[in-house]
Amino acid sequence: IDVKPAMCTGCEICVKVCPFDVLEMVDAVNKVEGQLAAVKDINKCTKCMLCELNCPHFAIFVEPETPAGMIPQG
Repeated sequence: IDVKPAMCTGCEICVKVCPFDVLEMVDAVNKVEGQLAAVKDINKCTKCMLCELNCPHFAIFVEPETPAGMIPQG
């Protein structure tokens, strides 16, 4: 899961829609005030993409799994 801090507004939608408690809100380091979404426990992630699909600011991306034996492109 990749959260883009510059695009995250701290709305908490991704945290609320995650059925597996993968994300959390943390204090924003590079912003004047507020919080940003962050990965709390990546091992709980099932890549359901609810966080990405519900983010109104396109600030979160779920990395697809690479099948065994394949080399990721990019």
